[in-house]
Amino acid sequence: MGEQEMMPEKEERTTEVDFSTMILSSLTLCYQCGTCASSCPVAKITSRFNPREVIKLALMGEKREVVATDAVWFCCSCYNCQERCPQQVPIAYVIYALRNIAFKEQHNPRIYSEFASAFMNEGRIVSISKFAEKKRSEYGLPPLQPVGVEALRKLLSAIRFCESQKIKETSL
Repeated sequence: MGEQEMMPEKEERTTEVDFSTMILSSLTLCYQCGTCASSCPVAKITSRFNPREVIKLALMGEKREVVATDAVWFCCSCYNCQERCPQQVPIAYVIYALRNIAFKEQHNPRIYSEFASAFMNEGRIVSISKFAEKKRSEYGLPPLQPVGVEALRKLLSAIRFCESQKIKETSL
């Protein structure tokens, strides 16, 4: 096995160490009491999200398991966990950081990519149906004007948004 083949492993470990260091700095006071999980309205209705589990995995440096699943996207940002944490761990902010990592690594829910694509191509995240247009006139609202997306595309192109999320632009 050559030195070149071993390099990706080393880079992968460095990434995991950086992840652990970044997350640990915010979570070092967590002693897994479970207050966050018992305060979470989402955890009460689905087993797919448990802030205590997310924190435990992050503390263990399990980056892939945390960001590659949909768990971090289930948080409803109610801050119950953070407000009730006896150790004042900024749980919601850690979840946001984990979402940012997941987004950068393209582990975001498909619906977000669909919203981004629609926004980029139509200027709206949801298409306006003929039914909705008709209802607007029935309520005395003016028809919606077409959205000029050129400025939006220019801005998003400057920050390479489409490249980072592999969004396909359609011609207008």
